[in-house]
Amino acid sequence: MKIIILGAGQVGTSTAEILAKEDNDITLIDNVASQVEGLQDRLDIRTIVGSASHPSVLEQAGGPDADLILAVTDKDEVNMAACQVAYTLFRTPKKIARIRSVEYLTHTEIFSDESIPVDVIISPEQLITQHVLHLIEYPGALQVVDFAGGKIQLVGLKAYHGGPLVGRELRTIREDLPTVEARVAAIYRHDRPIIPEGDTIIEPDDEVFIVAAAPHIPIVMSEFCAVEAPGQNIMLVGAGKIGLQLARSLEQNNYQVKLVEHGAERARQVAEQLDATIVLRGDAADEDLMLQENIDATDVFCSLTNDDEANILSAMLAKRLGAHRAMALINRSAYVDLIESSVLDVAISPSLITVGSLLTHVRRGDTIAVHSLRRGAAEAIETIAHGDATSSSVVGRRIEEISLPSGTRVGALLRNQEVIIPHHDTVIEAEDHVILFVIDKKYIRDVEKLFQVKVTFV
Repeated sequence: MKIIILGAGQVGTSTAEILAKEDNDITLIDNVASQVEGLQDRLDIRTIVGSASHPSVLEQAGGPDADLILAVTDKDEVNMAACQVAYTLFRTPKKIARIRSVEYLTHTEIFSDESIPVDVIISPEQLITQHVLHLIEYPGALQVVDFAGGKIQLVGLKAYHGGPLVGRELRTIREDLPTVEARVAAIYRHDRPIIPEGDTIIEPDDEVFIVAAAPHIPIVMSEFCAVEAPGQNIMLVGAGKIGLQLARSLEQNNYQVKLVEHGAERARQVAEQLDATIVLRGDAADEDLMLQENIDATDVFCSLTNDDEANILSAMLAKRLGAHRAMALINRSAYVDLIESSVLDVAISPSLITVGSLLTHVRRGDTIAVHSLRRGAAEAIETIAHGDATSSSVVGRRIEEISLPSGTRVGALLRNQEVIIPHHDTVIEAEDHVILFVIDKKYIRDVEKLFQVKVTFV
């Protein structure tokens, strides 16, 4: 696939890196030379320095032959203009734009071929808000992602001493939960993947990924760690777009929210937009302020400013002063690997969250959802099985008969709105939504080919 990516920020670069490894023809454009310097050789992609929305730059990038334009610069108007140029001049088949302004997002009717030709809108703020809400809803989870419109969820967690299943064989989960169906999709031990089998013994500190119907997730989590009710006292730091949107969502769900903002004018503006949130003007790294605001009674502390170092330090301070869980928004991937689990409870990576949403619209086949896991090393995919036993490699076959790539597991199915946790003899039927966990992303192309129907299928 020939793809032009506009904007070499965290999202654009991360997406280019992933797609280049999957044998796509990638051209990355940015108007700042230092942003693309060295990427051409390191990622095996083509780079161009220029204005992303200029017709001459898009033509130089191969606009007339492009299958997809992915506009993820930091300016909504540039992204929209680039999609308009690509459609008007080149009739580019698919145009994806990152749109951040609520003003645009509340009037999505403007995005059509007759006005602003954007096929898919990506809003990082909305994606990150949903991600954090899930983490607050499921204390103890490292990651929570939705499939099948929220009917199926995949949860990553760390197994702790004292969990009922810790120290026992995985098959004994059926003895503990005879009426609940769930699938352990993967286990990571000391950062190395283990393919779960019935005789696999769960050890403390194992990172476990579980798939189940959404209502069953808390029950299954209780097998691996102590499950707590979601805490009600939340402290957020940073009243930017993400902080404001998250505070608004939390107060609508009856959480007790405090929002700390350093800037006096921004604090005043946000306070006028929120109903029940207490907005504090101050520095979250101020120990006296944190003690004064009863940080030791805070269930979740989440730092969401644009400064990685400030987020990390304030979250570390909050944790030391008694906050039950501490999370931080971290853009630099090297920091995410360093910080998560060892210092803070959760490191939130905006680029990985956004990239997963983008990949949903890039993958071959009928892909419904893609989520990056393990800091981008693994993926969970929802795809639809089409065809019949003669045209498809999966339809009409038992799971044990399907040649799944190494480390790939079928976690769940959605069939006629019914959630099915499959076993080795479960037969996949046409139009099943299949949830797959892929331990090694180098097998993504093999998974895509597996679910493609033969060209003779009508």
